[in-house]
Amino acid sequence: MYHEFFEFKHVPFTRDIPTKSLFRSRDIDEVVGRLTFAAEQQLFAVVTGNPGSGKTTLIRKFTNELSPAKFLTLYLSDSKLTPRHFYKGLLEQLGSDSKFYRGDAKRQLHKEIELLRLVHKKLAVVIVDEAHLLDREMLEEVRFLLNYRMDSFSPMALILAGQSELWDRLKLNAFAAIRQRIDIKCELQAYDRAAAEQYIRTHLAYAGTVNDIFTEKAYDEIYSYSFGSARLINKACTHCLMLAAQQGRKIVDDYLVRDVIEGELP
Repeated sequence: MYHEFFEFKHVPFTRDIPTKSLFRSRDIDEVVGRLTFAAEQQLFAVVTGNPGSGKTTLIRKFTNELSPAKFLTLYLSDSKLTPRHFYKGLLEQLGSDSKFYRGDAKRQLHKEIELLRLVHKKLAVVIVDEAHLLDREMLEEVRFLLNYRMDSFSPMALILAGQSELWDRLKLNAFAAIRQRIDIKCELQAYDRAAAEQYIRTHLAYAGTVNDIFTEKAYDEIYSYSFGSARLINKACTHCLMLAAQQGRKIVDDYLVRDVIEGELP
């Protein structure tokens, strides 16, 4: 394996890197800060970004930084989420069996969350990932979920995270009632050239290397291929390290990167 060839202590470009070791760009820090504010104030937030921009990693970083003594995070990610399964999934995470009918389940969820706040002194943070896949019925249910005590009180923080098309849908007149309830909108941007290089260096540092493995021109080639997408950077770097190890090369230059891009990557 290439990590043995480069004497890595950890595999550098995987999705399970501890959040404390992840690269933090200015953009990510800003979004985490805004989501933390949404959690504290129990607001409705929407986070969007192009595929591979690191939304799920961002959510993982955000939730890991919330104090477990103050917040309880409820997370759902289901491409075919229905209102019934929505309430069922949240109530199961709260340790309760969901009632069958939607209206009963919604009232039950509100009751459980209020008990969480009053008895356990914790605030609920509900996160729905892959929210661009939600159908109209489920998006409408979000609006009904937030109707509580004649809008005088927010029962929870609600965060929808999805690809950019989520916001394109929410901008339609048909979803005006939902859009008007959104308190915070965040959009993750792709890394620029400097941030992409720092991202790679941060992951290599986590792996345990002190050596410069990639040349400056190699960083240029990786950025040109990935356009700053974290997912594509991970893929390109992994393939480059694999090929370099196979060829017995300790340095990844621009020629090797081009070989990988042209011969191994889609």
